[in-house]
Amino acid sequence: MSAVSIYAEASPNPESMKFVLNSNLLVDGVSVDYPNLEAAANSPLAQELFGFDYVGRVFIAQNFVTVTKSQPEMAWTQLIPELRQFLKSYVEAGGPIFLVDPAAEQKAAQAATAGDPTQQDGQIAQKVIDLLDNYVRPAVEQDGGNITFKSYHEGIVTVNLQGSCSGCPSATVTLKSGIENLLKRMVPEVQSVVAEGITV
Repeated sequence: MSAVSIYAEASPNPESMKFVLNSNLLVDGVSVDYPNLEAAANSPLAQELFGFDYVGRVFIAQNFVTVTKSQPEMAWTQLIPELRQFLKSYVEAGGPIFLVDPAAEQKAAQAATAGDPTQQDGQIAQKVIDLLDNYVRPAVEQDGGNITFKSYHEGIVTVNLQGSCSGCPSATVTLKSGIENLLKRMVPEVQSVVAEGITV
C-alpha cells in the first residue's frame, strides 16, 4: 500500500472537520452518513472512529471522511493530529472500510423507498436528481457533506443532508436560498424543498 497523505479542511459547520485523503474510499457519487455507533454496523472504520469519545458523527465519501465532534468545548487543534494519524495508519494498514459495498446497499434502499410515483412525478424527480448530482452535490461535498434525493410529491422535494451539513448553522439558509431557488428556477413544478437530517 502506498503512503497515505491526509490533510484536514474546515467546514462551514464549526463542529465538523473534513479529512481529505489521497486515495479513494468509495466510488464517486456514493457516500454514507453514520449519526451514531449503532448506524455504523457496516463500517469497521466508522466504528473505530466512534471509539474516540469526542466523535459524534462520521460521514464517508469518495476521498474524505468528515468527523463531527460531540464535545464543542474540545478544540480541533487538539483533535486533528490524533484523528489524522489514526486514519493514516488505518488506511495504510489496509483496514476494512466497509463490510458490504455501500453502492449496492444504497441502490436497494432507493428502490425500496421510491414507491410507485406517477409517470409525471417520476420525470420531475429525475430532473431534480440530475440537478442535485450535477450542481449541488459537488459544492456540498467541498464543505464535507452530502445531499441526497429522497422523494418528490406534489411540488415538494424532500432531501437528506449528511455529514457536516447535518447540524450546520447555515444549512437551512443554504437549503432555502440556494438549493430551493435553483430547483424552482430549473424545474417549475417544484414549490418547496424540505430536508431531513438537519439537527439544530
